[in-house]
Amino acid sequence: MSDVSNRLTVVGERQLTPMQRKLISVLTHVALLAVSVLMLYPLLWLLAASFRPENEIFTSASIWPSSWSIDSYIRGWNGLRTSFGTFYINSFIISGLSVLGNVMACSMAAYAFARLDFKFKNFWFAMMLMTLMLPYQVTLIPQYVLFRQLGWVNTFLPLVVPKFLAADGFFIFLMVQFFRGLPKELDEAAQMDGCSPWRIYWKIIIPLSMPVLATAAIFTFIWTWDDFFGPLIYLSEMKTYTVMLGLRTFTDSTGESDYGGLFAMSVLSIVPIFLFFLFFQRLLIEGIATTGMKR
Repeated sequence: MSDVSNRLTVVGERQLTPMQRKLISVLTHVALLAVSVLMLYPLLWLLAASFRPENEIFTSASIWPSSWSIDSYIRGWNGLRTSFGTFYINSFIISGLSVLGNVMACSMAAYAFARLDFKFKNFWFAMMLMTLMLPYQVTLIPQYVLFRQLGWVNTFLPLVVPKFLAADGFFIFLMVQFFRGLPKELDEAAQMDGCSPWRIYWKIIIPLSMPVLATAAIFTFIWTWDDFFGPLIYLSEMKTYTVMLGLRTFTDSTGESDYGGLFAMSVLSIVPIFLFFLFFQRLLIEGIATTGMKR
């Protein structure tokens, strides 16, 4: 059946003239470009609105501003009781520590599950997978009670410390699949040379696993930077707010809202994610493409 379909496809291609093939290619690219513009329209509108005067944000139907102004950026950066730069610093601290914790702790746990032998290994691996099925809201109240008793509420610790305890089963599973694809002969050769499991992990596994580590780092950074619910629960003082909590302060249901400052700071909040993905996209694609594949 497949041979017949392939022959029909070849026959159909032979019936097309070079001009028809070029026309189909042009139409395909035009359609893809139109879909891309449609998907990017909300982002383009946000960018244009951040440069509009306050009185034109919701009154003008054109995406191109009639006049350009950076007043929204100045007002948004300095218009709150706390500078928006403080929110940026807080978000970078939390996101950076979360990336470091997730990459270190999850890679160690994944190395143990993928390369070491210990009692009840399959049981603990199954328990780890079961944590993926638990919604965050199920463990929220017990965690909050624990962190409150430890005196960690209104600090960065509840948002950072769990990352250093391999609390994210998704990244453990992702790394386990990648580590299993590495040849075990490397471990055996290193053991014959007298290497300990820790040295094998540090000198062999980590250097060969940069794609999956970069994948975990990128997703951790994006998810932590965009997280609103976690900081909302644990952070109450404005000086500890993250970027996402800072954006919320521009809207007030009982008073006046500064939409110009909100849109301007929203644009700035996207920049770190865009740059982080831009610099590491090759490793991200390579990590996703090779995870779980035998090489």
